[in-house]
Amino acid sequence: MPGATMDSEIPVEPQSLKKLSFKSVKRALDLFSPTHGQFPPPDPESKKIRVNYKLNNEYGGVKNVSTEPSTQTGSAKNRSQLTSTPNNVLALPGPERSNDMQKGGSQISTTGQPSGSSNVGVQGRSTTIIPASGLPERNLSTSAIMERIPSRWPRPVWHAPWKNYRVISGHLGWVRSVALDPSNNWFCTGSADRTIKIWDLASGRLKLTLTGHIDQVRGLAVSKKHTYMFSAGDDKLVKCWDLEQNKAIRSYHGHLSGVYCLALHPTIDILCTGGRDSVCRVWDIRSKMQIFALTGHDNTVCSVFTRPTDPQIITGSHDSTIKFWDLRYGKAMATLTHHKKSVRAMAQHPKEDAFVSASAENIKKFQLPRGEFMHNMLSQQKTIINAAAVNEEGVMATAGDNGSLWFWDWKSGHNFQQSQTIVQPGSLDSEAGIYAITYDLTGSRLITCEADKTIKMWKEDETATPESHPVHFKPPKDIRRF
Repeated sequence: MPGATMDSEIPVEPQSLKKLSFKSVKRALDLFSPTHGQFPPPDPESKKIRVNYKLNNEYGGVKNVSTEPSTQTGSAKNRSQLTSTPNNVLALPGPERSNDMQKGGSQISTTGQPSGSSNVGVQGRSTTIIPASGLPERNLSTSAIMERIPSRWPRPVWHAPWKNYRVISGHLGWVRSVALDPSNNWFCTGSADRTIKIWDLASGRLKLTLTGHIDQVRGLAVSKKHTYMFSAGDDKLVKCWDLEQNKAIRSYHGHLSGVYCLALHPTIDILCTGGRDSVCRVWDIRSKMQIFALTGHDNTVCSVFTRPTDPQIITGSHDSTIKFWDLRYGKAMATLTHHKKSVRAMAQHPKEDAFVSASAENIKKFQLPRGEFMHNMLSQQKTIINAAAVNEEGVMATAGDNGSLWFWDWKSGHNFQQSQTIVQPGSLDSEAGIYAITYDLTGSRLITCEADKTIKMWKEDETATPESHPVHFKPPKDIRRF
């Protein structure tokens, strides 16, 4: 019997929530608004209020102006003066006369005639003057009565524009990494041609070529305490080079895929490397032992830098996060999730406890040691940013995959120069990409490593002045806190 009742029921057509909502709205309109879609009848009272408001708003400042004829003698002469002079009733008084008008408003007669010979300077303007009581009612728009709040955003410091002064050729592949000597005499570059070349910083001449990697060299670092240089590459190898013997003396084995970045600790003899296996590994330089494998990232670790105090290791990853690591326990102290895309570049300020992180959507500045977000840079480079560097004068440089090299004021986040690298003759336009940048120790020279197999050096333009290159700065309306 239950089966028979089920068959006899009328089947109900299933309807979507959207269709049911439209049905409900239609029923409500039919029930409560039979004249839906028609304009309401005109209301003369509301029209009168609307017109009066517009008249008051436009002509409120001149309503109180006296129009009575002059009672003094010689009115014909005064009338001829009125017709000959331009009528500037609505003209705003100049800054030098506004105070005088407000102070001497009681001395001006309402008939429009000067009370004495002291008002000779008013000639040439209209003799019909608005009384002092009518001055505040003249402009009732919102912009006039709104209090002007000065911007709290810091003004940018003027910096001279940078220019390219040297192009160095020598590598046979993309130049992927660069590191500077602590004595500021030479720098080294690693390339996709699997070699490491050492160059003289002053002259740009090649001093030495080191071979040993079997894939492109993605990371370089030079020790301040030892005669060692460290390199990392896509061949999963991390090597230690003795610069007295000019040969590799140690290899650090453990990475399961290519190694993309490395950094030396400033006070302890340890080395940090990050790679495509999503792990940042901490090595003892002397014993070649792995101290920690810092796991937690979900994708390639592509940028790392170290500090003498906590957090001592900071990593950025393709999973769009930045992690602070506790070196005592080998665990993450904090994770910053402000970015939406891969954090390919980070740069620490040489003096302040702050750093910037760059991804394709924005460049963000953070406070150390707790990682508080400070602000975004005020422009968007709109490209994949491969490298960033900051000098002591507060000039930050960021390099993009499309060959763009932008210079920023560190304090305010203002972008004061947008340069575009030029590929060397014989290269494709698509090879205008910059992979690594660094300042020398003085901060007066910038080295860029590029996809057209060249190394370019940049310096400030000595002939530039604040008058020839003024700062075009427009402070943002709000400070974005994300």
